Amino acid sequence: MTTASQTTTWDERATIAQNSLDHFFGAAHPQMLHNSYPAGDDSTFNYWWLAHLLDARIDAFERTGDAVWLEKAETVYRNVLERNGGSLFNDYFDDMLWYGLAILRLYGASGDRSHLAAAESIWTHVVDHGWNDTMGPSVAWRKQQPYYKNTPANGPFVILSARLFRRGQDSRHLDYALTAYRWLGTTVVRPDGFVEDGINREENGELDRHWRFTYNQGLFVGAGVALFEATGERRYLDDAEKTALAALRELAEEGIFRQEGAGGDEGLFKGVYYRYVGTLLEHLDPAGEAARTLEGFLRSSTDALWRNAQVDSWLLPGDDWSASASGRVDFSTHLSAIMALELRARRQARMLN
Repeated sequence: MTTASQTTTWDERATIAQNSLDHFFGAAHPQMLHNSYPAGDDSTFNYWWLAHLLDARIDAFERTGDAVWLEKAETVYRNVLERNGGSLFNDYFDDMLWYGLAILRLYGASGDRSHLAAAESIWTHVVDHGWNDTMGPSVAWRKQQPYYKNTPANGPFVILSARLFRRGQDSRHLDYALTAYRWLGTTVVRPDGFVEDGINREENGELDRHWRFTYNQGLFVGAGVALFEATGERRYLDDAEKTALAALRELAEEGIFRQEGAGGDEGLFKGVYYRYVGTLLEHLDPAGEAARTLEGFLRSSTDALWRNAQVDSWLLPGDDWSASASGRVDFSTHLSAIMALELRARRQARMLN
């Protein structure tokens, strides 16, 4: 294996990671990206992976100001619609909420009000079809299981609701955000801040305590930050800080999050943590202990990622950033690396300015 230059900046490394996604996974229209490298079974339409790809392309646009990345984001938006039969919706409320969050950011980047309308449509659809009082007022995971409530659905619902409130000051958005946040806090969040996955999956009223995933922690962090930004109430930021640090105590080993599954959906989980811890760091005192701990983890984990994932002038990360990728790599896994490197680049730029 040869490696890319060790003298590159983190800004350049984030761009290498973005371009490497196309290099290793690029496919002809309408597939756009193969599900894995080497290319294999592309029969699954990974709607929610593509929602995160839309988010990642907007990251690159915001970092660089280069309109090429905004057009790539628009292409992803159109691709999801085309492959989904022209519809914004599917059976999974968490999937739709990920897409809605990315579309709302696309509106912020482009100013195209049709994107704002699309994000609002997703929010309304989720409320109309996914909100119920089973196990407490909250959003179900999917249409076929209205009794099953979890963090993956309610976390992004809080974030999207709070962000829509900030856009339009519609009290309905904030009311739903606060109700779902209370449900999370009283149902799946432990006193130490660690977040469980869900409840009542088997209609027995029990928590799924064995699913200990980084993205659940990231989602509650993001929910707390979004409500702090919407209300100005510091307690939400304190909640986010507690969960961000609990995730490191419970799930990090030797400065990284190790493999959480066998690729697939799990490959995207830690990327969610990085995205929303990034929003938390925007509000923390950089000299404070929490910020220094989180920044230290960001540095150690992305250092390991960069060191172990280089292939010639490209980047190909596996699920475990402490080692080089081996075997099949899913593009979900690559997205997590992009989100982490985009955050590292943004934090470096902030510290230099």
